[in-house]
Amino acid sequence: QVQLVESGGGLVQPGGSLRLSCAASGFTLDYYTIGWFRRAPGKEREGALCISSSDGRTYYADSVKGRFTISRDNAKNTVYLQMSSLKPEDTAVYYCAADLLTQESLLNEEYRYWGQGTQVTVSS
Repeated sequence: QVQLVESGGGLVQPGGSLRLSCAASGFTLDYYTIGWFRRAPGKEREGALCISSSDGRTYYADSVKGRFTISRDNAKNTVYLQMSSLKPEDTAVYYCAADLLTQESLLNEEYRYWGQGTQVTVSS
């Protein structure tokens, strides 16, 4: 059974950092493109960044570029989202997603497998 489980969410002050994890089971992450998405209160879910399966290329939405980093540890079958310089507008439920894609994508509809999400709240 394919499963993705996010962890690491919580409350952080503006300017702070947080690292989210996305652990996969039932399949090997090596072959999958992994995306991190987020849904802010009252907004649609949007793609934040992703990492391709083939060569590890990354793609970032403008809103997170320079502040968020995605990486993968294939030995642990886990993908990480390192967030820094967090802003209140980064408050959202963060989801990881996976699929067999030929190129990077931040489109929701491109991904079949989703985690349950983890809440990140940026507030003083």
